[in-house]
Amino acid sequence: MPRVCLRRFSAALAVAVCCAAPAYAHHLKPGATISLPVTTSSAKARELYEKGMVDYENLYLERCNDDWRAAVKEDPNLAVAWAWIAFNSGDPKEISTAREKAKAAAAKVTPGERLMVAWIAKVQEGDYIGGIAAMNDMLEMYPKDKHLLYLSANWLMGENGDEQAQRFLEEALILDKDFPAALNDLAYVYARSRKFDKAFAAMDSYVALLPQEPNPQDSYGELKRMAGDFQGSLQHYRAALKIDPDFVTSQLGLGDTYALMGNQEQARAEYDKAIRYAHNEADRLTYSMQEAMTWVREGKFAEANKAFEEIAATAHAKEQDLQEAQACRHMGEYQTDDRAALKYLKQAQDALGHRNTISKSDKDEEMSRILRNRAVRAAHASDPSLANTSLKELEAMAVGSRNRVILSSYNGAAGTLLMGQKKYEEAISDLEEDQDNPFTLELLVQAYYQTNQSDKLQEVEAKLRGTNVPTMEQILVVIPARLRRPEI
Repeated sequence: MPRVCLRRFSAALAVAVCCAAPAYAHHLKPGATISLPVTTSSAKARELYEKGMVDYENLYLERCNDDWRAAVKEDPNLAVAWAWIAFNSGDPKEISTAREKAKAAAAKVTPGERLMVAWIAKVQEGDYIGGIAAMNDMLEMYPKDKHLLYLSANWLMGENGDEQAQRFLEEALILDKDFPAALNDLAYVYARSRKFDKAFAAMDSYVALLPQEPNPQDSYGELKRMAGDFQGSLQHYRAALKIDPDFVTSQLGLGDTYALMGNQEQARAEYDKAIRYAHNEADRLTYSMQEAMTWVREGKFAEANKAFEEIAATAHAKEQDLQEAQACRHMGEYQTDDRAALKYLKQAQDALGHRNTISKSDKDEEMSRILRNRAVRAAHASDPSLANTSLKELEAMAVGSRNRVILSSYNGAAGTLLMGQKKYEEAISDLEEDQDNPFTLELLVQAYYQTNQSDKLQEVEAKLRGTNVPTMEQILVVIPARLRRPEI
């Protein structure tokens, strides 16, 4: 299949699977209850499971795991609790074990619960069509369960599916206009499209509904940072920590905000606290990578290399292969020498193969990012053979998956290579499918300039310069872009 047709077919099918009527809806009967039932013989297990879902909606992301772990001790056959442990845990061994237990227990539960288990399990195993179909069938069976709408939307937001997530969130708010979790996620959807007035209005409602919870303040801090109001961001993060000093994501938020403000020394001090009080090893490694990026922001690459190498070694020793791969990939991203970058990207790929405990979805998404970087670096190093091989590997992944992260990696890499060949019109058709990545936005600015599309150029230039997210791409692309004269 031709490359351009592949991109359009894959993206269109991904949207169709999410938005169309469920594939098997004509075989389903509506649920006998409004909400999805929970099959268990233990009242205590049910109570713990439901507490976990409340904690999840309030973003106590480790406390909810503890709730579900306690629930399955009370009832080892509580399939949906096992499924959510698999979904939310940071321990790859626990994820794999919990997923298998959920699938085994699913034979004895209601059809709706089986669909919930299938959604989570199939996605983790790389069957996106099957997983999304199960999710849609579950929603078809329980269309008035606001919690299912929220959970589905929340997952879609992590998979670059903001448009469909917004529809689900709006449906949940029709059912309950004061549903806090839906208001929180809807605010993020608005902020991602730079509709900050709407985002802050939703956030004001969220804060008013849960004044004694830390997450409304934490979310407000992140959205203020996205809008470029760093002092406002700091105030909200501190307010969250005043409510709950153990709400570690707000401590991380202080570090991220100081990093974006340019105060790397203070950022490291805040990150150190987040690392010290992290609730699990996966979070600790992730927070450590955020701290390591401060050295890249200062242009101190030797210190950055040392920090990331230590993180990779720790991750390897702790059997956290995904975090090991991420640390190596990050080293490949900021190297000034292409050959050094390719060496680290090879290490990242190798890390993904150390054990078989990483879920297929996590492994494939990370591999797509590695291949994207490898294709771009190889092209820059005048190694067209490696660049084309890497792109073909990405293309094969895109053909076999409807994962939007993988599709974005493919489109970004394909568009970058076309830009190198000065095929601007062709490049634009790919790059426009990957507009959340600063590298892509930078190339789109150039492509629109070359094709005299001034309106689109100004829009993308503003989006690029206004990107305030604590990522490696923001360091390497957005900061230099702000120092250049606009292409207007």
